[in-house]
Amino acid sequence: MTETTETIQTQPTPPDDPYAAHRPRSPEIRVALGALRGLREDLFEDAFAYRPLHRREPHGRFTRRLTGRKRVYATWSRHALVGAGAALALLASLAEAGGLVGLLCGLLAAAPVLLTLVRPVGAFWLSLVSTTLVAAFGSAWSDWPWLPGTFISHLLVLTVVAIRTRPRTAAWTWLLTVAYGLVAEAVFGGNHYYTNVGPMMVVSALVLLAVTVWHIRRQAEEEVTAQQTVTAHERSRRTLLEERTTIARELHDVVAHHMSVVAIQAEAAPYRVENPPPELEKAFATIRENAVAALTELRRVLGVVRAEDYEAPDAPQPTLADLDGLLANVREAGLPVEKAVTGAVRELPQGVELSAYRIVQEALSNTLRHAPGASARVEIGYVLGGLGLRIVNGPPTDPALVKPSPGAGHGITGMRERVTMLNGEMTADPTQDGGYEVTVFLPVPMAAADDGAA
Repeated sequence: MTETTETIQTQPTPPDDPYAAHRPRSPEIRVALGALRGLREDLFEDAFAYRPLHRREPHGRFTRRLTGRKRVYATWSRHALVGAGAALALLASLAEAGGLVGLLCGLLAAAPVLLTLVRPVGAFWLSLVSTTLVAAFGSAWSDWPWLPGTFISHLLVLTVVAIRTRPRTAAWTWLLTVAYGLVAEAVFGGNHYYTNVGPMMVVSALVLLAVTVWHIRRQAEEEVTAQQTVTAHERSRRTLLEERTTIARELHDVVAHHMSVVAIQAEAAPYRVENPPPELEKAFATIRENAVAALTELRRVLGVVRAEDYEAPDAPQPTLADLDGLLANVREAGLPVEKAVTGAVRELPQGVELSAYRIVQEALSNTLRHAPGASARVEIGYVLGGLGLRIVNGPPTDPALVKPSPGAGHGITGMRERVTMLNGEMTADPTQDGGYEVTVFLPVPMAAADDGAA
């Protein structure tokens, strides 16, 4: 026991966190250290890193209204503004001192402004250095520590740095500016009649506040735009899923009917042949079992996508033979519509008939919603390789009557889903006269057409 105790005392277990002893426990100290860490990250780490100011987008809000060389010149507008600010600081220094000293002070005042184009944080430090040098070489006794040229220069540097960096960096630059001004006023301002530390503090605070508000507003707009994009994507995805669910419900009746017929015919086929061989009876029994199993799986899958409040329709699914009734209802709603049929009319597979009917129905519904007062025409072409549809409407008689629809574009999505399901092709584009045209081709192999007719 004695040896064990000595071992524990001489070799204590190291703590899990080796820095636990050095970690401050006071929240105030942690906040202060965090602030100093932010100061080091914003203004000291890679202070003179190369960060060029990018040109404006040629297709931006303002530049897209221009053409030719004006648009190219407009992309350099930011650089031109910074250059104009540097020229203003240079002229202010020349007007104050004049001669070689004024030119030297002007160049020192313009250099930090121009540096903001490539190294914004470094330009802030250079502005403080140039302010000190100009104050030492300058001859103005009324302004301290910023002479007119450096006052303009430093204010422009603060503004550009605030625009090109985050608000926290702008706050640090303002605090360091205040500290610099107070130290310069307290230590070296005794021989001057007037110090402009107060005006610099007030004007720079107002400018930085305005830039911060602009930053916050732009960030909010970007977040709203991103949220709208996500919402539109989710709405489109949900509409697509709902349309697919609707198609699955409708096709259930079609497929279930065929599978039921297969099962019944497979069960009755052996009784139509006198003394059928056992192999034939077994084959028909297998066909019937597979058909019943497929029908059961189909109903199980449909139960997953069907809503709880969905009620199966009592009437059979519509076909192109019921299109006259649809057109009559549309005419009663106030839409003049004509129908033209070309080719040899024949019975097509029920899935094709149902999809064609729904496409015409949705296209005419869009015409009622988006082109009030217009007329429409439905063209149906029976060709050798399938079925062609063309639904075209004219422009609305009074565009002021067109009201925005929250579900705009979802009908087109549903039509495309039906066409894609049947490996068809579809186009939906405005016409030259202001109307709209939907063209669809649904391929139907000859064997499938013959089966549908049978």
